[in-house]
Amino acid sequence: MDLDQIKTFDRIAQDLSFTKAAARLNVTQATVSMRMRALEDLLGVPLFHRGRKVTLTDQGMTFLPYARRILSTAQEAREALRRADRGRITLACLRSLVSPLVTDSLVRFQDRHPGIDVIVYEGQHRHLTAMLHDRQAELGIVAWPNLDPLVQDLEPLVIMREAAPLVVAPEIAAQLPRDYTIADVLALVPRVIALRWWQVDPDGAAALAQRAATCVELPTGPARRLVIKGAGFGVFVRSAIIDDLEEGRLVEIQPVDFEPLHRDTALVTLTPSALDRPIVRDFANEIALECEKVGTVIENRIAAVR
Repeated sequence: MDLDQIKTFDRIAQDLSFTKAAARLNVTQATVSMRMRALEDLLGVPLFHRGRKVTLTDQGMTFLPYARRILSTAQEAREALRRADRGRITLACLRSLVSPLVTDSLVRFQDRHPGIDVIVYEGQHRHLTAMLHDRQAELGIVAWPNLDPLVQDLEPLVIMREAAPLVVAPEIAAQLPRDYTIADVLALVPRVIALRWWQVDPDGAAALAQRAATCVELPTGPARRLVIKGAGFGVFVRSAIIDDLEEGRLVEIQPVDFEPLHRDTALVTLTPSALDRPIVRDFANEIALECEKVGTVIENRIAAVR
Protein backbone atom coordinates (compact mmCIF):
# COMPACT_ATOMS: atom_id res chain seq x y z
CA MET A 1 0.00 0.00 0.00
CA ASP A 2 1.45 3.36 -0.99
CA LEU A 3 0.26 6.95 -0.88
CA ASP A 4 -0.39 7.07 -4.62
CA GLN A 5 -2.84 4.22 -4.25
CA ILE A 6 -4.56 5.90 -1.30
CA LYS A 7 -4.73 9.25 -3.11
CA THR A 8 -6.20 7.57 -6.17
CA PHE A 9 -8.79 5.71 -4.10
CA ASP A 10 -9.83 8.95 -2.38
CA ARG A 11 -10.04 10.80 -5.70
CA ILE A 12 -12.24 8.12 -7.27
CA ALA A 13 -14.45 8.13 -4.16
CA GLN A 14 -14.95 11.88 -4.60
CA ASP A 15 -15.56 11.85 -8.36
CA LEU A 16 -17.14 8.38 -8.65
CA SER A 17 -15.31 8.14 -11.97
CA PHE A 18 -12.03 6.52 -12.92
CA THR A 19 -11.79 8.86 -15.94
CA LYS A 20 -12.27 12.06 -13.91
CA ALA A 21 -9.88 10.82 -11.22
CA ALA A 22 -7.20 10.18 -13.83
CA ALA A 23 -7.62 13.69 -15.23
CA ARG A 24 -7.44 15.33 -11.81
CA LEU A 25 -4.38 13.30 -10.85
CA ASN A 26 -2.74 13.92 -14.23
CA VAL A 27 -2.19 10.22 -14.91
CA THR A 28 -3.65 7.78 -17.40
CA GLN A 29 -6.82 5.85 -16.74
CA ALA A 30 -4.79 2.67 -17.03
CA THR A 31 -2.60 3.87 -14.16
CA VAL A 32 -5.67 4.58 -12.03
CA SER A 33 -7.08 1.13 -12.74
CA MET A 34 -3.72 -0.53 -11.99
CA ARG A 35 -3.41 1.28 -8.65
CA MET A 36 -6.92 0.23 -7.61
CA ARG A 37 -6.38 -3.40 -8.58
CA ALA A 38 -3.15 -3.44 -6.56
CA LEU A 39 -4.85 -1.85 -3.54
CA GLU A 40 -7.83 -4.20 -3.69
CA ASP A 41 -5.51 -7.20 -4.02
CA LEU A 42 -3.57 -6.03 -0.98
CA LEU A 43 -6.71 -5.45 1.13
CA GLY A 44 -8.41 -8.57 -0.17
CA VAL A 45 -11.74 -6.84 -0.82
CA PRO A 46 -13.36 -4.93 -3.71
CA LEU A 47 -13.53 -1.18 -3.07
CA PHE A 48 -15.74 -0.15 -6.00
CA HIS A 49 -18.65 -1.48 -7.99
CA ARG A 50 -17.58 -0.96 -11.58
CA GLY A 51 -20.09 -0.49 -14.35
CA ARG A 52 -21.95 2.33 -16.06
CA LYS A 53 -21.75 4.04 -12.68
CA VAL A 54 -18.90 3.71 -10.22
CA THR A 55 -19.97 3.37 -6.58
CA LEU A 56 -18.23 2.41 -3.38
CA THR A 57 -18.78 -1.07 -2.02
CA ASP A 58 -19.59 -1.50 1.68
CA GLN A 59 -15.92 -2.35 2.19
CA GLY A 60 -14.94 0.79 0.28
CA MET A 61 -17.18 2.92 2.49
CA THR A 62 -15.60 1.34 5.55
CA PHE A 63 -12.07 1.92 4.30
CA LEU A 64 -12.64 5.53 3.15
CA PRO A 65 -12.28 7.34 6.52
CA TYR A 66 -9.12 5.37 7.27
CA ALA A 67 -7.68 6.23 3.88
CA ARG A 68 -8.36 9.91 4.46
CA ARG A 69 -6.79 9.67 7.90
CA ILE A 70 -3.67 8.19 6.30
CA LEU A 71 -3.52 11.07 3.81
CA SER A 72 -4.07 13.64 6.55
CA THR A 73 -1.35 12.10 8.72
CA ALA A 74 1.08 12.04 5.79
CA GLN A 75 0.38 15.72 5.10
CA GLU A 76 0.90 16.59 8.76
CA ALA A 77 4.17 14.66 8.74
CA ARG A 78 5.39 16.55 5.66
CA GLU A 79 4.42 19.83 7.29
CA ALA A 80 6.17 18.86 10.52
CA LEU A 81 9.36 18.04 8.63
CA ARG A 82 9.14 21.32 6.73
CA ARG A 83 8.81 23.23 9.96
CA ALA A 84 11.47 21.25 11.80
CA ASP A 85 14.28 23.35 10.38
CA ARG A 86 12.61 26.52 11.68
CA GLY A 87 11.69 25.10 15.08
CA ARG A 88 8.16 24.83 16.34
CA ILE A 89 5.94 24.32 19.37
CA THR A 90 2.60 22.53 19.32
CA LEU A 91 -0.15 23.21 21.86
CA ALA A 92 -3.55 21.49 22.24
CA CYS A 93 -5.93 23.80 24.07
CA LEU A 94 -9.51 23.77 25.32
CA ARG A 95 -11.54 25.86 22.90
CA SER A 96 -12.76 28.20 25.65
CA LEU A 97 -9.21 29.08 26.72
CA VAL A 98 -7.49 29.76 23.41
CA SER A 99 -8.32 33.45 23.46
CA PRO A 100 -7.79 34.22 27.18
CA LEU A 101 -4.63 32.15 27.69
CA VAL A 102 -2.90 31.76 24.35
CA THR A 103 -3.33 34.94 22.32
CA ASP A 104 -1.24 37.39 24.35
CA SER A 105 1.27 34.77 25.49
CA LEU A 106 1.87 33.75 21.89
CA VAL A 107 2.47 37.36 20.79
CA ARG A 108 5.00 37.98 23.57
CA PHE A 109 6.73 34.68 22.86
CA GLN A 110 7.06 35.30 19.12
CA ASP A 111 8.29 38.84 19.71
CA ARG A 112 11.30 37.19 21.37
CA HIS A 113 11.45 34.17 19.05
CA PRO A 114 10.26 35.35 15.62
CA GLY A 115 11.70 32.30 13.86
CA ILE A 116 9.70 29.76 15.91
CA ASP A 117 6.40 28.47 14.56
CA VAL A 118 3.60 27.94 17.08
CA ILE A 119 0.76 25.60 16.16
CA VAL A 120 -2.35 25.69 18.35
CA TYR A 121 -5.02 23.00 18.11
CA GLU A 122 -8.36 23.60 19.83
CA GLY A 123 -11.06 21.17 20.87
CA GLN A 124 -12.74 19.32 23.70
CA HIS A 125 -10.84 17.57 26.46
CA ARG A 126 -10.96 14.05 24.97
CA HIS A 127 -9.67 15.33 21.61
CA LEU A 128 -6.78 17.14 23.28
CA THR A 129 -5.66 14.19 25.39
CA ALA A 130 -5.66 12.06 22.24
CA MET A 131 -3.39 14.61 20.54
CA LEU A 132 -1.02 14.51 23.50
CA HIS A 133 -1.08 10.71 23.55
CA ASP A 134 -0.32 10.57 19.81
CA ARG A 135 2.49 13.13 20.21
CA GLN A 136 0.71 15.62 17.95
CA ALA A 137 1.15 18.22 20.69
CA GLU A 138 3.93 18.83 23.20
CA LEU A 139 1.82 20.91 25.58
CA GLY A 140 -1.88 20.87 26.39
CA ILE A 141 -4.37 23.02 28.27
CA VAL A 142 -7.01 20.57 29.49
CA ALA A 143 -9.64 20.10 32.19
CA TRP A 144 -8.17 19.01 35.50
CA PRO A 145 -7.94 16.51 37.03
CA ASN A 146 -7.72 14.40 33.91
CA LEU A 147 -10.28 11.59 34.01
CA ASP A 148 -9.46 10.06 30.63
CA PRO A 149 -8.62 6.41 31.43
CA LEU A 150 -6.64 6.02 28.22
CA VAL A 151 -4.23 8.90 28.94
CA GLN A 152 -3.36 8.81 32.63
CA ASP A 153 0.23 10.00 32.60
CA LEU A 154 -0.25 13.71 31.95
CA GLU A 155 2.14 15.86 33.96
CA PRO A 156 0.55 19.12 35.23
CA LEU A 157 2.84 22.12 34.87
CA VAL A 158 0.39 24.83 35.93
CA ILE A 159 -2.99 24.26 37.60
CA MET A 160 -5.45 27.14 37.41
CA ARG A 161 -8.82 27.58 39.13
CA GLU A 162 -11.35 29.82 37.41
CA ALA A 163 -14.71 31.00 38.72
CA ALA A 164 -17.78 29.75 36.84
CA PRO A 165 -20.58 32.20 37.68
CA LEU A 166 -24.29 31.75 37.06
CA VAL A 167 -25.43 34.61 34.82
CA VAL A 168 -28.62 36.17 33.45
CA ALA A 169 -29.59 39.20 31.40
CA PRO A 170 -29.77 42.51 33.34
CA GLU A 171 -33.55 42.78 32.97
CA ILE A 172 -33.96 39.33 34.52
CA ALA A 173 -31.65 40.17 37.42
CA ALA A 174 -33.66 43.34 38.09
CA GLN A 175 -36.83 41.30 38.64
CA LEU A 176 -35.38 38.92 41.23
CA PRO A 177 -36.60 39.41 44.80
CA ARG A 178 -34.35 39.80 47.80
CA ASP A 179 -32.74 36.54 49.00
CA TYR A 180 -33.86 34.83 45.82
CA THR A 181 -33.55 31.12 45.12
CA ILE A 182 -33.03 29.01 42.01
CA ALA A 183 -36.81 28.54 41.91
CA ASP A 184 -37.23 32.33 41.64
CA VAL A 185 -34.82 32.42 38.71
CA LEU A 186 -36.52 29.48 36.99
CA ALA A 187 -39.89 31.22 37.37
CA LEU A 188 -38.55 34.07 35.22
CA VAL A 189 -36.36 32.06 32.86
CA PRO A 190 -37.33 28.37 32.65
CA ARG A 191 -34.63 27.53 30.08
CA VAL A 192 -31.25 26.42 31.46
CA ILE A 193 -28.25 26.36 29.14
CA ALA A 194 -25.81 23.54 29.73
CA LEU A 195 -22.23 24.06 28.61
CA ARG A 196 -19.81 21.20 29.08
CA TRP A 197 -17.12 23.11 30.94
CA TRP A 198 -16.23 20.01 32.96
CA GLN A 199 -15.45 16.40 32.16
CA VAL A 200 -18.16 15.45 34.66
CA ASP A 201 -20.78 18.04 35.60
CA PRO A 202 -20.58 19.16 39.25
CA ASP A 203 -23.59 18.32 41.36
CA GLY A 204 -24.80 21.93 41.30
CA ALA A 205 -24.75 22.17 37.51
CA ALA A 206 -26.37 18.75 37.08
CA ALA A 207 -29.13 19.56 39.61
CA LEU A 208 -29.82 22.88 37.88
CA ALA A 209 -30.35 21.16 34.53
CA GLN A 210 -32.67 18.59 36.12
CA ARG A 211 -34.86 21.25 37.76
CA ALA A 212 -35.33 23.28 34.59
CA ALA A 213 -38.47 22.95 32.49
CA THR A 214 -36.21 23.15 29.43
CA CYS A 215 -32.49 22.45 29.10
CA VAL A 216 -30.43 23.00 25.98
CA GLU A 217 -26.76 22.36 25.26
CA LEU A 218 -25.10 24.93 23.01
CA PRO A 219 -21.63 26.16 22.04
CA THR A 220 -20.45 29.22 23.94
CA GLY A 221 -21.26 31.85 21.29
CA PRO A 222 -24.94 30.97 20.76
CA ALA A 223 -25.33 30.32 24.50
CA ARG A 224 -24.12 33.84 25.34
CA ARG A 225 -26.51 35.39 22.85
CA LEU A 226 -29.44 33.43 24.25
CA VAL A 227 -28.71 34.61 27.80
CA ILE A 228 -28.18 38.21 26.69
CA LYS A 229 -31.64 38.09 25.07
CA GLY A 230 -33.15 36.93 28.37
CA ALA A 231 -34.16 33.61 26.83
CA GLY A 232 -32.08 31.42 29.13
CA PHE A 233 -29.45 31.35 31.86
CA GLY A 234 -26.54 29.16 32.78
CA VAL A 235 -23.07 28.68 34.21
CA PHE A 236 -20.19 30.16 32.21
CA VAL A 237 -16.49 30.21 33.03
CA ARG A 238 -15.61 33.82 33.76
CA SER A 239 -13.03 34.18 30.99
CA ALA A 240 -15.71 33.37 28.38
CA ILE A 241 -17.98 36.25 29.46
CA ILE A 242 -15.69 38.78 31.13
CA ASP A 243 -16.42 41.48 28.55
CA ASP A 244 -20.17 40.89 28.87
CA LEU A 245 -19.98 41.24 32.64
CA GLU A 246 -17.83 44.38 32.53
CA GLU A 247 -20.04 46.04 29.91
CA GLY A 248 -23.31 45.10 31.60
CA ARG A 249 -24.71 42.71 28.99
CA LEU A 250 -24.74 39.92 31.58
CA VAL A 251 -25.11 39.95 35.37
CA GLU A 252 -23.76 37.39 37.80
CA ILE A 253 -26.39 36.08 40.21
CA GLN A 254 -25.94 34.21 43.50
CA PRO A 255 -29.10 32.38 44.59
CA VAL A 256 -29.05 31.55 48.28
CA ASP A 257 -29.46 27.83 47.54
CA PHE A 258 -26.80 27.57 44.84
CA GLU A 259 -23.16 26.93 45.71
CA PRO A 260 -20.66 28.90 43.57
CA LEU A 261 -18.90 26.76 40.97
CA HIS A 262 -15.42 26.80 39.50
CA ARG A 263 -13.44 24.97 36.85
CA ASP A 264 -9.89 23.71 37.23
CA THR A 265 -7.67 23.48 34.17
CA ALA A 266 -4.02 22.63 33.74
CA LEU A 267 -1.17 23.24 31.37
CA VAL A 268 0.15 19.72 30.90
CA THR A 269 2.69 17.64 29.04
CA LEU A 270 2.90 13.92 28.45
CA THR A 271 6.69 14.07 28.53
CA PRO A 272 8.22 16.34 31.20
CA SER A 273 11.45 16.30 29.20
CA ALA A 274 9.64 18.58 26.71
CA LEU A 275 10.67 21.42 29.02
CA ASP A 276 14.31 20.58 28.35
CA ARG A 277 13.83 22.65 25.21
CA PRO A 278 14.29 26.28 26.27
CA ILE A 279 11.70 27.57 23.80
CA VAL A 280 9.04 25.21 25.18
CA ARG A 281 9.84 26.28 28.74
CA ASP A 282 9.68 29.92 27.70
CA PHE A 283 6.27 29.48 26.07
CA ALA A 284 4.97 27.56 29.09
CA ASN A 285 6.07 30.42 31.35
CA GLU A 286 4.17 32.90 29.17
CA ILE A 287 1.00 30.82 29.49
CA ALA A 288 1.54 30.67 33.26
CA LEU A 289 1.54 34.47 33.34
CA GLU A 290 -1.84 34.55 31.57
CA CYS A 291 -3.19 31.96 34.01
CA GLU A 292 -2.47 34.40 36.84
CA LYS A 293 -4.58 37.04 35.08
CA VAL A 294 -7.50 34.77 34.18
CA GLY A 295 -7.87 32.83 37.42
CA THR A 296 -6.01 31.67 40.50
CA VAL A 297 -2.86 29.61 40.01
CA ILE A 298 -3.07 26.75 42.48
CA GLU A 299 0.24 25.24 41.51
CA ASN A 300 3.13 26.10 39.19
CA ARG A 301 5.61 23.28 38.68
CA ILE A 302 7.44 24.61 35.66
CA ALA A 303 10.59 25.48 37.58
CA ALA A 304 10.57 22.08 39.32
CA VAL A 305 10.14 19.92 36.21
CA ARG A 306 13.43 18.80 34.70
